[in-house]
Amino acid sequence: MFSVVRGYNIPIIALAQYLSAIFIMAPEKRALYVILDFNLFIIVLASSLTIASGYIINNFYDSKKDLINRPNKSKIDRLVSQRTKLQVYFTINFVIVLLALLVSFRAVLFFSVYIFLIWFYSHKLKKYPIIGNLTAAFLAVLPFFAVLLYYKNLYPQIFAHASFLCLLILIREMIKDLENIKGDIANDYKTIPVKFGEEFTKKIITGLTILTIFPVYLLVEIYDVGYMDIYFYVSLIILIFFLLLLWKAENKTQYLQLHIILKFLIVSGVFCIVLIDPQVLIHGKTLLKI
Repeated sequence: MFSVVRGYNIPIIALAQYLSAIFIMAPEKRALYVILDFNLFIIVLASSLTIASGYIINNFYDSKKDLINRPNKSKIDRLVSQRTKLQVYFTINFVIVLLALLVSFRAVLFFSVYIFLIWFYSHKLKKYPIIGNLTAAFLAVLPFFAVLLYYKNLYPQIFAHASFLCLLILIREMIKDLENIKGDIANDYKTIPVKFGEEFTKKIITGLTILTIFPVYLLVEIYDVGYMDIYFYVSLIILIFFLLLLWKAENKTQYLQLHIILKFLIVSGVFCIVLIDPQVLIHGKTLLKI
């Protein structure tokens, strides 16, 4: 079951939510105050459980495709029956609604919609080109909007951060489509590589990679991100090498390497949030710099 819910990913997302709250969404508050905020804890916990239930329902619908694309992981996942997966899925969703009730009715509405969108994506949307990729990227950043709605601090740099993250996730989703093309063809998934070919997909990925320059420019030159600008400069350098490797890639192993590069950028970005202003951990900010 740990493999089914990808338990190794969920703590990273929870950490990212907390760091985003401390350094980006509520920098004027002391870190200890944010960490001890009960409502924020419930939101992060509900988000983690929603992501876990999403992985379960996604695994349920993708079981046949994963036999081709991820045979080793699929063998482990199949130790848990489809019936058990559904039972755990509905139980977790029930717990999520109960937790959300502790915060507000608005939280219940948010997580109910989130659960539905994940199910609809897993059942229908992921089989279609472009809209499936866009939905996957949107669902990946939705936990951060849960925190944003809680604090109601609509700082413009929040959307610049979200845009950069969305682009990286969208690129990763397309790399995954290239990586999993055999299983997608066998199970009639109309992904971009299946419908339009690998070369066209690489052109789209190249365009999206170039677009990352714009949020990086805003974050480094317009807004104050402290020492995190080092992360963005290094990210652009890595993305240049990523593009060089992309156009040379021809098989699943090479696409997997590209996937790992993007995952490294996303995960390292989580830890680099601390570089925005380490003093926030102790004192908080009295005035947000723009």
